[in-house]
Amino acid sequence: MHAPFPPNHGPGTKDQGPVDPISLPLHDQFMHFTLTPEQLAFQQAARRFARETVAPLAAAIDERDEFPADLVKAAGARGLMGVTIPTAWGGAGRDYVSYALALEEIARASATLAVILVVNNSLVSEPLLRFGSEDQKRTWLPRLASGERVGAFALSEEDAGTDAANQQTAAASLPGGGFRLTGRKTWVTCAAAADLVLVFAGEAGQTGKRAVSAFLVPMNARGVVRGARNESMGVRGLGGIDLELADVDVGADALVGARGAGFEMARWAFEGARIGIAAQAIGIGQVAFDEARAHAKRRHTFGKPIATYEAIQFMLADSATELDAARMLTLKAASTKDAQDQCGVEAAMAKLYASEAATHATDRAMQILASAGYRRGSILERLYRDVRAAEIYPGTSEVQRMIISGAVLRK
Repeated sequence: MHAPFPPNHGPGTKDQGPVDPISLPLHDQFMHFTLTPEQLAFQQAARRFARETVAPLAAAIDERDEFPADLVKAAGARGLMGVTIPTAWGGAGRDYVSYALALEEIARASATLAVILVVNNSLVSEPLLRFGSEDQKRTWLPRLASGERVGAFALSEEDAGTDAANQQTAAASLPGGGFRLTGRKTWVTCAAAADLVLVFAGEAGQTGKRAVSAFLVPMNARGVVRGARNESMGVRGLGGIDLELADVDVGADALVGARGAGFEMARWAFEGARIGIAAQAIGIGQVAFDEARAHAKRRHTFGKPIATYEAIQFMLADSATELDAARMLTLKAASTKDAQDQCGVEAAMAKLYASEAATHATDRAMQILASAGYRRGSILERLYRDVRAAEIYPGTSEVQRMIISGAVLRK
């Protein structure tokens, strides 16, 4: 994999070392991708797993809205629950490009399993690897990366989603050390089946970003109450529930990173998650496109395939172009994350464009398939429901535009 922004930017340009990509005009940002044999092999292995094991179960996962525990374990056995976690900690030791490639393949079979992988990889295991203590990593990382244990991420509340610093869940210091966590978290993906949850809470009596800390909480801890399952329109089977933290006492060793560093930890984790959801969206959109193309060739009206009509051709052309552009933006973001510590703008661009491109592709596919796609139980009907969430989590399209415009206007 070549670096996303080579130091030499054209004929006669003097090499001045690494360049901040956001400081460059758009036309000066260069990217050259050559996938390595290792990246291609990981992608192909994910594709085989998706086609042979995941795809046959996808409709049942959606219909029953059940967390696919057996599939999660099978994914863990193939390195997909800890893709970027070093082998020393039980992970696959892969780069972010490999991660994005694999997630697209999994999402082509099941959007639900792809999201579970994003949560366990980007929102739990990677923050633990980067910010956790040696004891925390030793205790949890090998189990999370193998799929033996499942992690959940509890940040959102009724009034703390986009406004993540507005945490009403409180962390009060206990005499002699430790903390008491009190509050309610909403839409906690994987929590119905998780063994561990990364909880974000504000310091009691304080407000703002610097008041937020993160804590590792076993789901069997006293005071952790699982609420009712969240009924969702699509991406069913995520095990998403609300969590009540009713005076949950944890030791000082439950704190992840420094006190008051939780907001920055969540922001950093979201960068990886947005790349993952971009890849997930592309997988959904690609399947919708494939369904539309096949139907257009097969379906005849007035004695000829509907693929011969310009209106259908233009819809397919737009979807193919947008999905390919989304894929390149996603690989660019993944490559940037491999090359440098932060990739907030790149991740936001990828997530914004990929989620909307996938929505457009799925909508066009529904128009092309018409009643064949609109029928309850069709593949496209499931994709149509699944794709909508990609513009909402983690961070809505409006949030991504805020991140991008903020970076543009700072220059």
